[in-house]
Amino acid sequence: MSIWGRIFAAGYDHFMSGPEKATLHAHREALIAEAGGRVLEIGGGTGANLPFYGEGVEALTLTEPEPPMVRRLERALGRQGSAATVLRAPAEDLPFEDDSFDVAVSTLVLCTVEDQPRALRELHRVLRPGGRLLFIEHVRSDDERLATWQDRLNGLQLRLGHGCNCNRPTVASIGAAGFSITQLEHDSMRKVPPLVRPLVVGAAEANGGSPR
Repeated sequence: MSIWGRIFAAGYDHFMSGPEKATLHAHREALIAEAGGRVLEIGGGTGANLPFYGEGVEALTLTEPEPPMVRRLERALGRQGSAATVLRAPAEDLPFEDDSFDVAVSTLVLCTVEDQPRALRELHRVLRPGGRLLFIEHVRSDDERLATWQDRLNGLQLRLGHGCNCNRPTVASIGAAGFSITQLEHDSMRKVPPLVRPLVVGAAEANGGSPR
């Protein structure tokens, strides 16, 4: 783990406090409440979604690949007295059997995974047919001018954001991985630079069969 990775994890909640209050908190509260049954959250980070899981969740499993984030996630679970399971694992290689979960949750994660199509195929694999993917992600802009700047500056964003891409066509990638988008809202994430403002919030259903 790099020194910057440790610094990034230690400061994450602080520098995300503005966008959380201005935009993300309300979206998390509304969306995560829809999760129920056997739930998997990838990239659990510092546990920002934990307060919003309701009584309909039978079992909650969280994966996180970064050791400093795993430690913060475990502390967050301890403070809440949650019985959730935490595993260190990348989204591209989930250690679960096929059809293991009813719902998967991804919030500000698909921008950072090294191989987005593979991560989405893994989510499709571990969800039962008809299972739901709930997501909040910042994405490539529909505005051509902003999208051009996202492409030009993505290398800088990758370094400063510890692997975070600002120009991924995530909604299209979700569809290509074998999901059907069932709800989708576009928003602008406030209190952040323009490159990472375009935001999508929604849900997708896992179609039967393996994606191509």
